[in-house]
Amino acid sequence: MAVTRSRSELKTGLPKETQSLCPECKKVITARVFEENGNVMMEKECNEHGKFKDRYWSDAKYYLWAEKYAYDGDGITNPRTQSTTDCPGNCGLCNEHKSHTVLANLDLTNRCNLQCPVCFANANASGYVYEPSYDEIVKMMENLRANRPVTTPAIQFSGGEPTIYPRFFDVVSKARELGFAQVQVATNGIKLANIPNYAQKMKDAGVQTVYLQFDGLKEQNYIDARGKPLLKTKLKAIENLRNTKGKPLSTVLVPTIINGVNDDQCGEILKFAIENRDVIRCVNFQPVSFTGRISLEELEAQRFTIADLADRLEEQTDFVTKYDFYPVPFVAPISYMASVVSGKHKVAFTSHPHCGVATFLYIDEDGKVTPINRFVDVDGLLGKMNELGDRASGFLAQVLLKVGKKVKSEESKKKTVLKSFQKHFGQFIDHDKIPEGLNLDEIITGLIATGERDPLSDFTWKLMMVGGMHFQDAYNYDIERVKRCVIHYAVPDGRIIPFCAYNGGPTYRDEIEKKYSVPLDEWKRTHKSKSV
Repeated sequence: MAVTRSRSELKTGLPKETQSLCPECKKVITARVFEENGNVMMEKECNEHGKFKDRYWSDAKYYLWAEKYAYDGDGITNPRTQSTTDCPGNCGLCNEHKSHTVLANLDLTNRCNLQCPVCFANANASGYVYEPSYDEIVKMMENLRANRPVTTPAIQFSGGEPTIYPRFFDVVSKARELGFAQVQVATNGIKLANIPNYAQKMKDAGVQTVYLQFDGLKEQNYIDARGKPLLKTKLKAIENLRNTKGKPLSTVLVPTIINGVNDDQCGEILKFAIENRDVIRCVNFQPVSFTGRISLEELEAQRFTIADLADRLEEQTDFVTKYDFYPVPFVAPISYMASVVSGKHKVAFTSHPHCGVATFLYIDEDGKVTPINRFVDVDGLLGKMNELGDRASGFLAQVLLKVGKKVKSEESKKKTVLKSFQKHFGQFIDHDKIPEGLNLDEIITGLIATGERDPLSDFTWKLMMVGGMHFQDAYNYDIERVKRCVIHYAVPDGRIIPFCAYNGGPTYRDEIEKKYSVPLDEWKRTHKSKSV
């Protein structure tokens, strides 16, 4: 059985060439990626529109270090379009794509109860309303669940503002019915803050995680980025999410970070999340993506890269450093090992190593924060998993493959797996440094044993994940990143399109929304409304 590969076809080192886009005409052109004054720069030239230069990463050493965590995934065995030689043309996914869908975005509408200048989707600016019917949305979800060999495990409803979709709760319930293991909603939080019991209704319908737009703890952050004061709204939304019946509704803070606007808030946002860890499970920083035209001066002043994020978090906290943050695919060997052992394809985060970084933090009852790599030899552990996965006939793999047949009780199975794990991987865990209350052996063993859960489920529950994903725009577009994207959009015509191809490249968002939309004036007349 073929499983996630433990190596990558990615070109590494500097300088190098990649394929990019002209920011003006979106034609595919060659770009040179090189080091300049400690930065990684991208330079390209269009025959018609001239030269363009942008800062890709602000730290060349960190950029090169990240490349050693490159892994190419399985892709899908039932592509919706044929392979193409001019990626990202004819996207949808094709059989050349090197990762399967880990998280699917599905836009319910491009209408919103805000008009943020940094947003991808805006009905007022576009002049039309994109709002698929309930039946169209169901077909898109069924299409995602039909992916093979890994059926899409997680879906995030987005927009616009998805909560204003007329049948929002019906859509959420249907997603659970179709078997999505994780149902998420990306929201500005206005309804959560202002409508009594709205958070509870979300939870009852089947929402498991709320991705809450959260740009800082200063009111000016929202005035600058969102056009109006919203801090009290955000805090009220979090309080309401905390007070759902049973456990709080799991919340992820999603700050859009703009250099010179709110980059001074990175540390404060993380500290706020830690203080409210009963409801906030993760912080997912998103450096701003410039989806429209921008002057060179503005680009240089406001560009904020992944390395900048790691720097700010190190500078603004006393508990994390830059090298605590690993490229997202650093966890791929866990999925690789789980796939080999279970004989089944597992969800694998095989995004490009320059798409984003993340770490896991253990927080004790007193609020003391310990990054996971302080007590785990990450490189040693994951390297060993790759080694055994590659051999596939290694002792551990053979033992675990036979466990299900020879051991009847679940408890006996766990003991057998734990013994094998400690023999082969115990050397990479410093038990003297593990924080009290964290049984890491048990967590990691569960990830590679029977494979009944997604590989990172226990990790993300026991530990807080903190990271950043830098979505591309036409100025820093790298087609090698698109080929490895793990976050995809489902669209009404049956295609499944990588995030950065949909939002920041050719752009597929414009094509899809125009094809399946109605003019704004017509929508207002039909709905007897003066606004969207």
